[in-house]
Amino acid sequence: MNMFKKSLQALFVTVLVLLAGCETAPPVQEMSDARQAIAVAKKAGAADLASFHLDAAEKYLASAEESLGRQAYNQARRDAEHAKMKALDALKAAELEASRKQDTGDY
Repeated sequence: MNMFKKSLQALFVTVLVLLAGCETAPPVQEMSDARQAIAVAKKAGAADLASFHLDAAEKYLASAEESLGRQAYNQARRDAEHAKMKALDALKAAELEASRKQDTGDY
């Protein structure tokens, strides 16, 4: 029984160390991806054609940057990923709206 207890304690310590390690690395790539996606969406005209999605992307990015400052890396990673997804939504919506305007001659 004593051996089982020591094994259980060792497992518990290992799990704690692994969980602590998850929060130590800043989401550098995710932040970069989000910023690039927002830049591409802006270049495609999302500020005018899909501002709802672009605004959401920028809010998620701002939240991610705030979380980075607090070293809340998991939250920063999630917000950066959301920012990227919303920026891609903005890009798609802007491209569709631009295409629709071109097809109808509505400039």
